[in-house]
Amino acid sequence: MDAVSELLADVWGRGAVFRPTVLRPPWALRMSTGAPLMLATMLRGHAWVLADGRDPVRIAEGDVAVVRGDVPYAVADAPSSALSSDPTWTVTAADFCPGGTGPTRSCGRRDDDGPDDSPVLLSGAFEGRGGLSGRLPQALPGLLVVPAAGSEIPSTDAMAEEVTRNRPGQKLVLERLLDLILVSALRGWFDDAPGWCRALDDPWAGSALRLMHDSPARPWTVAELAAKTGMSRAAFARRFTALVGEPPMTYLTGCRIALAVELLRDTDLTVDAIARRVGYSGAFALSVAFKRVRGSRPSDHRRPPHRSGR
Repeated sequence: MDAVSELLADVWGRGAVFRPTVLRPPWALRMSTGAPLMLATMLRGHAWVLADGRDPVRIAEGDVAVVRGDVPYAVADAPSSALSSDPTWTVTAADFCPGGTGPTRSCGRRDDDGPDDSPVLLSGAFEGRGGLSGRLPQALPGLLVVPAAGSEIPSTDAMAEEVTRNRPGQKLVLERLLDLILVSALRGWFDDAPGWCRALDDPWAGSALRLMHDSPARPWTVAELAAKTGMSRAAFARRFTALVGEPPMTYLTGCRIALAVELLRDTDLTVDAIARRVGYSGAFALSVAFKRVRGSRPSDHRRPPHRSGR
């Protein structure tokens, strides 16, 4: 399996379709789902994406915006609409159904006698099942916009037809479309991806990466990883560092901390239990590692209690 396929093999979409029958400005959708990755693409018309204080980015028909889950963002008809204190709709996790598409929403200021060429937005949330796919969101920029021109993203005409009609199997088709859009959008980004992503294609460094992600709690040493991959310790350390961009034990620490953040965010496990699950002797050892690597405490990464959107 090539690196892109491996990174995305355990990433699956749970989608929501927003299909305004007729939409007049101003309109805005604020996304707050808590999912590791979010995606938005305009099947008809254009919109603006505002992500966490960054400059507004215009997406035209067929463009795709991929946003990390830790970056709050909004999609709107204009930047001023997204900055409004009274959004048209706040999209929360409740609007997304695991394993399929969520309810179709009609949003914005409606005018039933208006034209039928109103904007159509396809938006989806993506979950990962840990391992390599769990580290993918950390490698991505906060906001990645892939233009439709010159890309391999599926035709917007076919997607718009599927979205705007109620047909048997629609949930499954839209879920697969979301997956296909994400893979197509990230193919081009992969050429400039961090070293550890591209190192997956290397038979030695890639094997070591898989070993660490499959068993992060194991007390790995450089010597043991070298032996598992069939290289001398010195040669393995040099090759891994050159391809990944950091030494094996530094990478392993980052992997463990990232997994701990995921568990802190998504489970109710105690800090001590999480520490042992990711390879530390207890809560104190994990706290020391957090302070050194992230300059924060494990408790800082607990997800606040869910509050329903408007």
